[in-house]
Amino acid sequence: MTSPDSSDVPVLEAHNLSFCYASKPVLSGLDFALWPGEFNALLGPNGAGKSTLFGLTTRLLALQQGTLKLNGRSLRDQPSAVMGFLGVVFQQSALDMDLSVDQNLRYHAALHGMSPREARLACARELERLQLEDCAKVAIRQLNGGHRRRVEIARALLHEPRFLLLDEPSVGLDVESRRDLNRHVRSLCAERALTVLWATHLIEEIHPDDRVLVLDRGHLIADDKADALCQVHAQPSLAATFDVLIKEHHP
Repeated sequence: MTSPDSSDVPVLEAHNLSFCYASKPVLSGLDFALWPGEFNALLGPNGAGKSTLFGLTTRLLALQQGTLKLNGRSLRDQPSAVMGFLGVVFQQSALDMDLSVDQNLRYHAALHGMSPREARLACARELERLQLEDCAKVAIRQLNGGHRRRVEIARALLHEPRFLLLDEPSVGLDVESRRDLNRHVRSLCAERALTVLWATHLIEEIHPDDRVLVLDRGHLIADDKADALCQVHAQPSLAATFDVLIKEHHP
């Protein structure tokens, strides 16, 4: 899938990306590009390779074959420079439960080499954007699940990355909190031209005009707008289309 403006540099670009655990292929020749300001959904059954793709992008796993570029820079050749473009929200929380919201954010800012003044301004900015100002001095363990996720997103955005990875960010949240979180992330795409890759198994979180990438057995088997995929496969919903895609790839 190409950008509407071919002069734009992809925020994330994968070419012939493959990965094996021992001799077992987990990703096989992935080719795709994500563009500025897009909300992208990543779908796939368990074992499809989603976690491996996230591991490679965040450098938790070492590249074996193929290339990954962030903002036009090679993850293999310029890893330190590249990671400054990336923010991550993992499925499992990495917040310190006994520290306050503000303390968690300031600690993360220090890890990014931000000065105390830069950290103070960045924390205030993200707390305001995510409507968390009243929670700044509250310990993380006293917050509900939805507010904890907002704190994690605030933390991931402190250094103003261009690309945000979210791995099943709404797991364990109630319906209202899931909707609020999804709405907040989409507003960031619109306001900041932030590129998002949102891995989920909850198809109801995906809108008809969202870009959808479907992984199965390490292969990228679909990459298009949700409504376009439904039309191509003559299905009434994305859930039905997803079922068809997986069955077609499992002869």
